[in-house]
Amino acid sequence: MGDPAGCGPQITTLAWKALAATGGRPFFVLGDPRLYEAEIPTRLIDTPADAASVFQDALPVMAVEIDRLDALKTGQAFSIGAEATINSIQRATELCLTGAASGMVTNPISKAVLYQAGFSHPGHTEFIAELCSAHSNHAIRPVMMLVGGGLRVSLATIHVPLMQVIEHLTPTSLTQIANITDTALRRDFGIRSPRIAFTGLNPHAGEAGTIGTEEQDLINPIAAHLRADGIDVSDARPADTVFHEALNGQYDAVIAMTHDQGLIPVKTLDMWGGVNTTLGLPIVRTSPDHGTAYDAAAKGNARPDSLVAAIKLAQSMTENRDRIHD
Repeated sequence: MGDPAGCGPQITTLAWKALAATGGRPFFVLGDPRLYEAEIPTRLIDTPADAASVFQDALPVMAVEIDRLDALKTGQAFSIGAEATINSIQRATELCLTGAASGMVTNPISKAVLYQAGFSHPGHTEFIAELCSAHSNHAIRPVMMLVGGGLRVSLATIHVPLMQVIEHLTPTSLTQIANITDTALRRDFGIRSPRIAFTGLNPHAGEAGTIGTEEQDLINPIAAHLRADGIDVSDARPADTVFHEALNGQYDAVIAMTHDQGLIPVKTLDMWGGVNTTLGLPIVRTSPDHGTAYDAAAKGNARPDSLVAAIKLAQSMTENRDRIHD
């Protein structure tokens, strides 16, 4: 469902219109049906299995009711609906973990709004990872990958101030991220022999140590260990050229050292259709690569491109996982 006062309800109705009209695979929504029924036909369902017979004629909805929905104002951050939003995330994760649903697509949330309701996690990703960890009885390391514009980019660090990035780039962390990315490329994207590139941290990947030594001291030794273990990953590549190399087919994915280093090329190439997907989970999870877009929601002109792309990517990932199991 996402934040009910944000763009989620609008882009969900638009995504259903687009995919139902073109014979897309069925999806259903965990949300309050009143968020959608004024714009499109909706149908309450009891189980995920009911969605297939409903989808072409109406948006299938498993009800997650919002108290005091009449007081909610579209485009305004408000704690009404926060509890239902959290509930929808938890229920979606449970449905995927039990196999009742193939994958989950999360509409944007406002973390500030959820914090007012007692939400204690940094965001969607960490909450879902914790739920999956509890189910599997072992700690799960989630990795954010952005997909769009012909690129797949995993992030070695996310919301970390630049002055603190190097503290988070440890041998253990980079090794985990590379292994998780390699596994996901094989399992979720159907790539038999993935080729991965590390970006450098410094300009020109350190220029042989003349503009910083993090590449020589940290990144390249990790890359060598990974290659010895059978992971095809490059030494640190200059960030100003490696994305061009990936677009030309030299690499299947890039691991960027910083948030903006990775997101700038994806959003430049595909501002509206980029997808955020979480690697390392036992379930498939994708999300639009944008926030709640309160302004667009208030004006009624939110675009569904990224949600449609997120739904299609989730479907593709589940199909690739099914092929492996078959």
